[in-house]
Amino acid sequence: MLSLGPLDIASMLWLFACWGGYALYARHTRAGTLMAAMHTHRLNWMENMLGRENRMVDANIMGTVMRSVGLFASTTIFIVGGLIAVLGSVDKARDVVNILPFTVEASTVVWEVKIVLMLLIYIYAFFKFAWALRQFNYSIIFVGAAPAHDSTDEAAKKDFAVRAARVVSLAVNSFNQGLRAYYFGLAALGWFIHPVVFAGAALFVVGVLYRREFRSRMLKALAGDGPVT
Repeated sequence: MLSLGPLDIASMLWLFACWGGYALYARHTRAGTLMAAMHTHRLNWMENMLGRENRMVDANIMGTVMRSVGLFASTTIFIVGGLIAVLGSVDKARDVVNILPFTVEASTVVWEVKIVLMLLIYIYAFFKFAWALRQFNYSIIFVGAAPAHDSTDEAAKKDFAVRAARVVSLAVNSFNQGLRAYYFGLAALGWFIHPVVFAGAALFVVGVLYRREFRSRMLKALAGDGPVT
C-alpha cells in the first residue's frame, strides 16, 4: 500500500464504496426491482407446480438454471488461474500495456496490487457462485419433498409454495451477487489504464446495474407495469 499513490488509493476505495453502497441500496430497496418481480413469479411457479402430477418440467427448469450457475463457477476458476499466472509475469504484462499512450506509468509492486485486487474480486465471485449452486441443490431436494398434487391440506401447500419460492430466491440472490462481482471486476481493468478511468468505470457500472435492476424494460415486462417498448 505504501507504493500506491493517493489517487490510486482513492480510486480503490471509491470502487468499494460504489460496490458496497449499491449492494446495500439494492438489499434494502426490494419493491419495484427485478428481484422482487421475479420472486412473485417464483411464488406463482411453486403454486402451479403443486397442482401438477408430473413435475418433470419443474425439474428441467431447475437443472437448466444449475447448469448456468455451474458454467459461471467453472469460468471463474479459469479467470482466477489466469490472474495467478499473470502474477508470475507482471513485467511483461506491464510492458505491453505501457505501450499505449494514454496509460499511466506504474511500478511492478503497484501492478501486483492491481492484479491481486482483481484476483480477490473473482475469488469472491467464485464463492458466491459455488454457494448459489449448493442452494439450488437444496432447492431441488425441497421441491422433491413437495406435497402431492391431490393433497387436501391447502394451508400446508400454501406454506410450502412460500418457502420454496424463498429458497430459490436466496439461491438466485447469491448468483446475482456473483454476477455483480463480474461487473466490478471489469471496472477494475480501468485501473491498469489510469486511476481516474478506474473510478469512472466503477461509477458507470453502478449506473448500468441500477438501470437494469430498477428501470429496465425487462422489469416493466415482468411486473406488467405499462408498455415495454
